[in-house]
Amino acid sequence: MLRVAAKRLFVTPSPAPQQALRVLPRFYHERVVDHYNNPRNVGSFDNNDPTVGTGLVGAPACGDVMKLQIKVDEKTGKIVDARFKTFGCGSAIASSSVATEWVKGKQMEEVLSIKNTEIAKHLSLPPVKLHCSMLAEDAIKAAVKDYEAKRAKATTANGEETTTGEKAATA
Repeated sequence: MLRVAAKRLFVTPSPAPQQALRVLPRFYHERVVDHYNNPRNVGSFDNNDPTVGTGLVGAPACGDVMKLQIKVDEKTGKIVDARFKTFGCGSAIASSSVATEWVKGKQMEEVLSIKNTEIAKHLSLPPVKLHCSMLAEDAIKAAVKDYEAKRAKATTANGEETTTGEKAATA
């Protein structure tokens, strides 16, 4: 009895066929799909390695977290390798993957000029996903800053050792 009443209430035959509401699916650009399905440079380096800089950034609004690491040749200042680990949407993973590809083989100063708008344009990210490219830019900057801080600390430590060593040899 209840079924019959429910059918009468919710399924009313209409004399003219109604036009179905068409919902257009959102498609990601093929580059986003490619980097999501086949991410480049996934992994991590040893944080204690003095040639490695680590950038860890996150977006609390959406829950994306990105860790990007660079390995720098100390003699030339070139980034010889890069790795990432990202917890987030497909656009965040693709942005991380692109960022690691773009930083490899470049000088430290060059990678600081990489802007989120370039990453977003390359991946054709919609406005609602621009924060993913911003995370990638921030991760690059954080990794460079971390490497430079490690390098400054090592230089200071080496300078103190040399001074101490000279004093010990002189005395």
